[in-house]
Amino acid sequence: MRKFMNREEAFTGLEAAIVLIAFVVVAAVFSYVVLGAGFFTTQKSQEVVASGVSQASSSMQILGDVYGLGNGTELGAVQFTLGLTAGGSAIDMEKTTLVWSTSETVETLAFNTSASAGNWAIIEKNNGDDDNLLEDYEQFVIKAMPSNGIGVNTNFKLEIRPSIGATIAIDEKVPPQVDPVMDLTR
Repeated sequence: MRKFMNREEAFTGLEAAIVLIAFVVVAAVFSYVVLGAGFFTTQKSQEVVASGVSQASSSMQILGDVYGLGNGTELGAVQFTLGLTAGGSAIDMEKTTLVWSTSETVETLAFNTSASAGNWAIIEKNNGDDDNLLEDYEQFVIKAMPSNGIGVNTNFKLEIRPSIGATIAIDEKVPPQVDPVMDLTR
């Protein structure tokens, strides 16, 4: 009987089966973790795409020219028309921010019912109702006035930042001669 106990051949097959089962279990757990991570990544990617589509679909655009309003020596206001891009979602203009900047100053203009220094306003609504929600086929004429006038030959930037959607930038230069009304997009 002692001879039988010293033989280890019978245990080799059993050990191999245990090792094989251990590898299968480890591989199953690993694949479950990898698949779970893949599903998580796919879900996050879908959320990012959905967010990007919603932001892109709520874009607005400048319709027509951008006009500068001056007093003979400096630019005091900018006036332009906004509308939605094709298929865009409605934008609440009261939540839209306008940022006026030059090489020396940056100023955030506040929404107001009438345009005055340091504010911006919707001065005319075309094809629309009485609310401040920019919707399909509506056009809002915007007047933006910085706190201080902008001198001749000065570069300025006016950024229109809706609460959702892409920012629009008007990047222009005050002409050498400031007239009461000037087309800045020439």
